[in-house]
Amino acid sequence: MEIIMETNQFDLKKYENAKKRVKELKGFYSHLASYILIISFLCFINFRFSPEHIWFYWPMLGWGIGLFFHAVGVFNIIPFFGKDWEDKKITEIMEKEKQTKWE
Repeated sequence: MEIIMETNQFDLKKYENAKKRVKELKGFYSHLASYILIISFLCFINFRFSPEHIWFYWPMLGWGIGLFFHAVGVFNIIPFFGKDWEDKKITEIMEKEKQTKWE
C-alpha cells in the first residue's frame, strides 16, 4: 500500500511538473506571437507614415532583449538561468542547512 501511495505521489509530481512546463511554453509562444504581430504593425506604421525616419528597430530591440531572456528561461539555453540550476541550488542549500543543523 505504501509503494502505491509513493508511486501516486511521484506521478502527481510528474504531472504537476509537466503542467507547469506546458504553461511556461504557452507563455513563451504567446509572447513570441505578440512580438511578431506588434513589431510587424510598428514596421508598417513606420514605413507608411515616416519612411524618412526609421524608428521601429528601437522597440524591436528592447522587446527582443526581453523575449531573448524569456527564451533563455524557458528553454534553458544558459544553464545558470534555467530551472535545473535553480533546483540543484535549492537542494544544495537545503543539504548544507541540514548538515549545519546536525552538527
